[in-house]
Amino acid sequence: MPAVVRGGSPKPRRPRAEAPASPSKARSASRNPAQPAAKLHAAKGVGLSPALALGVAGAALGLGLVVMLATGHRAERLVMAARQGVDGQFAAAGFKLTKLHVQGASPQAEADIRRASGLYQDQPTLGLDLAAIRQRVETVGWVKQAKVVRLLPDTVLIAVEERPALAVWQYHGRMRVIDAEGRVISEADAARFPQLPLVVGQGADQAAGAILPAVAGRPRLRDRLEALVRVDDRRWDLRLKDGSLIQLPAIDEESALIQLDQLDQRQRILDLGFARIDLRDPEMVAVRPRDAVLPGQTVAGGA
Repeated sequence: MPAVVRGGSPKPRRPRAEAPASPSKARSASRNPAQPAAKLHAAKGVGLSPALALGVAGAALGLGLVVMLATGHRAERLVMAARQGVDGQFAAAGFKLTKLHVQGASPQAEADIRRASGLYQDQPTLGLDLAAIRQRVETVGWVKQAKVVRLLPDTVLIAVEERPALAVWQYHGRMRVIDAEGRVISEADAARFPQLPLVVGQGADQAAGAILPAVAGRPRLRDRLEALVRVDDRRWDLRLKDGSLIQLPAIDEESALIQLDQLDQRQRILDLGFARIDLRDPEMVAVRPRDAVLPGQTVAGGA
């Protein structure tokens, strides 16, 4: 028999319903994200916008320029002083100039090249501006082109291609040494080059390079030559040491000199002396004697 519970049979218990969330709490929950997202949102407000950052950087740069100008480029001078200090330290360690070698230069030109280089004893070798040295050396009239090499720790080599002296050019009372291109070698003292041929007159400097090799190839004429005179900047008169005059044409100088060679081989006219030999007409060589009539004083057709 089933047990009897006092008070009658128990009533079943209904489950207790949860209270609905209030509208305000629901809205708060939907607006609040997770904690990491909240941190990111907070950090976003701390940084500068790109436009503002660019403006700040520009202002700082402008301020730096103003300070540099106001201090008289003091920052630049500080950099230069620091560099000089470094060079001095390397010089103390043995990186200083003790030997300067010049290659390809004649004794007359070497002194001018050394002086133009601006180099001095015990100068720091690491701080040398080789391009500037080369430019200074190439301003020397003797030098056609130059190359400067630094040989650490203590040597500089200057290799040059020299302009050979061709002649002494006399014009308007001045005597100057020139090269084969007619360029004046300003450092050369003309009085120290008595062995060079003398060319005289306007345009003689530019035309000498063409006529002098032809004269130099004829020793009998070359050894008697005193000067080559440029006439009207178009042709040459050759003045000999005995006062004789040889007149060359404006064109085809080589053919005229060949005629002179033939005349000299037959009559040794360069030894006999004459007042003038006129070679301007290719069809006839006219010889004017100095004191007496010379054999063959007028030679038609160069014969």
